[in-house]
Amino acid sequence: MPHDGRARTGVSEPRAREADAADTGSPPPVPEAVTSERALTFVGAALTAVYLPGAGNQELRLVETAGSARCEYGLPDRLPLSGDSPAAHTFRTGRPLWLTSEALASYSTGGPTPPRPETSLAALPLGTERGRLGCLVVVGDSADGFEAEQRRFLEQYADAVLAVLRTGTGRPAPSPLLSPALRSLCVGSFVITPDTGLIEADETLLELAGITPDDFDGKADTLLAHALPEDMHALMSVLEPSTQTVGRRELEFRVRRPTGEMRWLSLSCQVAAGCDGRPEQVLGVVTATSVLRQSADDVSRIQWLTAALDDAATVRDVSRVVVTALGEPLGADRVALAELQDDRLAVTVLDPPEPAAWPQWWRSEWRSEWPDAPVSALPTLQMALRDGRMDLWSAGAALEPGLAGIGAGGLAVLPLPAKGWVAGVCLVGWDQPHEFVPEERFLLTATAALVGQALKRARAHDAEQELATMLQRSLLPRRLPELPGGTAVARYLPAKRGLQVGGDWYDVIALSEDRVALVIGDVQGHSAGAATIMGQMRTAIRAYAVEGHPPDVVVSHANRLLVGMETDLFATCCYAELDMEEGNALFVRAGHLAPLLRHPDGRTEEVQVEGGLPLGILADAEFPMTTCALAPGTVIVMVTDGLVEAVDLPLDEGMDRTRTALAGADPADPGEMADELLGELDPREDDVALLLLRYDGMKTRPIRAGWAVWRLPDAVMHARRFTARALRRWKVEEVTDAALLVVSELVTNGLVHTQGPVRVDLMLRGDRVRVSVSDCSPRSPAKPVIVDWDATGGRGLLLVEAMSESFGSVPVAGGKQVWSELVVPHCDQAHVDSGPRTQRRGLP
Repeated sequence: MPHDGRARTGVSEPRAREADAADTGSPPPVPEAVTSERALTFVGAALTAVYLPGAGNQELRLVETAGSARCEYGLPDRLPLSGDSPAAHTFRTGRPLWLTSEALASYSTGGPTPPRPETSLAALPLGTERGRLGCLVVVGDSADGFEAEQRRFLEQYADAVLAVLRTGTGRPAPSPLLSPALRSLCVGSFVITPDTGLIEADETLLELAGITPDDFDGKADTLLAHALPEDMHALMSVLEPSTQTVGRRELEFRVRRPTGEMRWLSLSCQVAAGCDGRPEQVLGVVTATSVLRQSADDVSRIQWLTAALDDAATVRDVSRVVVTALGEPLGADRVALAELQDDRLAVTVLDPPEPAAWPQWWRSEWRSEWPDAPVSALPTLQMALRDGRMDLWSAGAALEPGLAGIGAGGLAVLPLPAKGWVAGVCLVGWDQPHEFVPEERFLLTATAALVGQALKRARAHDAEQELATMLQRSLLPRRLPELPGGTAVARYLPAKRGLQVGGDWYDVIALSEDRVALVIGDVQGHSAGAATIMGQMRTAIRAYAVEGHPPDVVVSHANRLLVGMETDLFATCCYAELDMEEGNALFVRAGHLAPLLRHPDGRTEEVQVEGGLPLGILADAEFPMTTCALAPGTVIVMVTDGLVEAVDLPLDEGMDRTRTALAGADPADPGEMADELLGELDPREDDVALLLLRYDGMKTRPIRAGWAVWRLPDAVMHARRFTARALRRWKVEEVTDAALLVVSELVTNGLVHTQGPVRVDLMLRGDRVRVSVSDCSPRSPAKPVIVDWDATGGRGLLLVEAMSESFGSVPVAGGKQVWSELVVPHCDQAHVDSGPRTQRRGLP
């Protein structure tokens, strides 16, 4: 029914009804004149009149009037067609006039008498240019004129009057026009007495609801039984109004007719209060409305929503789209979206996000960022989720504490269906009284269906993302080691498509105190299989590297391993071994992009590394090494192709772009430098790995000396003399006793328990002396579990461990190295002999 917030309540009082509420007899019919007055009053019409041309078509004659103000207003019986009256002007031009009180005052004739400042007028032509049969004049009771909804209804009313008028053409006297025309529009009226639950309904209203007059007992419950359950809450607020709902009400609802047909009805009512302020009567009209009227705006809004949800990948993305689609267009004050997870509702978005905007019960259930609560604690939501249908609660509805305050002026509860189950629920609330018109119901219903499907897709996406993130984190290093003489940082960005887990990997391997290996690679494809191969390659290369193999051997072993796996996937790899003391780098490339260097002066270059085949192609492939000297301040950058190559970005252009970014970046902060190299990569077609190392040079350069032990009866004595001589030259005699003990035990173990050469290496860095003994056995030395008085050995390693600051064993190529570190008290390396930094084998 058209909206009119300013219409008067001037309708006739219902006839006194003394019958008991239990009486099942049919109430007497309501006079047609009464129903017509009620209907016209609710469209703001105090008086309606029909003017038809008189004899000779020189004037307009008043042939019929209707309305509640016929006794209060008077209209001229005759109006000259050439005169200055609204009816004559409309008849001559064929265009309707909508006059406010101010505009009506400019017409000298044709207005109601006596004139009133709150009176408006509308004049609508009856007919077209081919033939105008008359004019419909409507006197309004508002100084501001008629609203858009009221105008549309009156235009339909004029068409109905014209249709009745045409059926009576040629008769000597015109038949009644206004009442039959109104009856053809199917406008029903009613009067409800809330205290008794009785309703006075006319035949039109009964016909709209699918009830015959003989079956109607005058009870409101009889009409309510034909309404759909989803609309029951809104209708109950009309049938049982509270003191807060006194005034004008508009709503749309649906009824199920005996034939099974569902019909949309529009209801407009006025709640009249008694002397005590309580609702005394509910006066209203009901009309049939088209099912789900869709305007161009509604269609475009749904099209936008569909496109926006299609781009929403995560649950949070879906939530933001819902807020945009429902919040502002519907004038809602609150929007909440919650996922159904087992038996709990996990709220993903609240708009507004401030806790103070939501009920106290929600604030008491706050969990970190958003609240969550069991479904059983919210019966209204539990019922909506169980039935899967939308519930609309009008202003003043009684809700449980968990929902009170979300929509004091109206609350929409939207279950979100998703292929046979409910993915969640959406709440839309208003603070001021809100009416749910059919267009709005259509938008809410369509939104719920689209959001439910999108939420299901987003939840699956988030689950895949969580799985991919967990898998990626388990396969890539959690943190990079701290390096002497340099700083390494890494970045990994997964692709935005598919499983989001790929074959890109990186690693930083500390080989010794002054040697580090950098490796970056890419396994073909984006799948769990690619990630599995990636993890195996990273583990294999790390294992080969820590054994002490040179770079070409490490990559060759990894290649043979991948070939032996008999997988259809191949991998690319770039491996670099850096001597942090001397500033030398050895590069090996297996089908991968060449590394980039940024020199201290800002120049950049692509290292020309002689490449080999990708891993997994040919078992006997060769991987030559390329040597490069590094100056302190040099930055090494190793990347995968996801950074420099895309559908619209050729590889050469991508490399040039990265070199330009590298030249302009500030190497003072390697982490920020890596972020600048990544740039804007969203959305990404491929995953991206980036490994960056800034070589600073070692502040404290170590001093080394080495000795190849001869397998002679006095070999341990020679090793001890070499050690004592080196420590004296380095001026660290304070640790001579401990060092000699360590050398004696470790060299003895190497000669007794292994075959092949044994070597002693000494190194002084800062205040620490490192003693290392290498042999050809891969087995690590084992300390005895129990040492008793009868044991003839096993105490040596216990002594070494007790004398050392730290002690351990590492595998090296062809064997192992057992090492011990000793702390030199009050060591001043500036006084150390500045002779050769490395002493090879010498005579004792």
